[in-house]
Amino acid sequence: MTYSSIHLAYESSIATLTLNRPDKRNAISFDLIDDLLRGLDEVQQSAAQVLIITGAGKAFCSGMDLENLRQLTGRSPEQNRHDSETMARLFRTLYDFSKPTIAAVNGAAIAGGTGLATLCDFTLAVPEAKFGYTEVRIGFVPAIVSTFLLRQIGEKQARDLLLTGRLFDAAEAYRLGLINEVVAPEKLVPRARELAAQLIENSPTSLAFTKRLLSDHAKVELDRQISAAIRENAEIRNTPDFREGVSSFLEKRNPRWSKQ
Repeated sequence: MTYSSIHLAYESSIATLTLNRPDKRNAISFDLIDDLLRGLDEVQQSAAQVLIITGAGKAFCSGMDLENLRQLTGRSPEQNRHDSETMARLFRTLYDFSKPTIAAVNGAAIAGGTGLATLCDFTLAVPEAKFGYTEVRIGFVPAIVSTFLLRQIGEKQARDLLLTGRLFDAAEAYRLGLINEVVAPEKLVPRARELAAQLIENSPTSLAFTKRLLSDHAKVELDRQISAAIRENAEIRNTPDFREGVSSFLEKRNPRWSKQ
């Protein structure tokens, strides 16, 4: 299978999926989402027992691609709904993936990039990595990622990150419980592979059953919450603040928000 924005490699029962848009800091584009969904399906069907996800270049994933962000302001309600459903499907596919997943966060992981990094079973990050749910800063809403974040760190901490939209470093992400380890850059990939080798020693059937047990435990609540998140994600795009937020971000100026 061929991909335009990811690279997929296999070695010793380990699949490594690399976000491969280094010139765009691995920003999330419509093509990248499609490649990720197809890549995850390929790994799911392969003999690989563990999946490592990382980024090419200096960033893990810097958030939404600027050109795609510009296009969002002109999409129809039906297209907005479809976009939201597709993003939810990507996050849910990663969350429910039947094989253990490890994120090796080599740099910035912002907005949707934070979601991709922290939805893996294990998240390793270099000290220089930056995280943040920055959607409110451009008039957007972190609807889908918030569904998972609330389960990971609790409501009070989630409110802080989601409402301020602030960036935070790997040390704070570790304190919050969003990442498992802070690892020196030169040790990041070796540590990810070491962890993968440890997981491979376990029964693959038991790992799959355990992951299914964890997913099923949250399924009913997640189904309901994600349905609401898709609706909110699509509806915010029809608001003046979203159009102003995107425009001001692209034009590198301060936004002029509407008064509530």
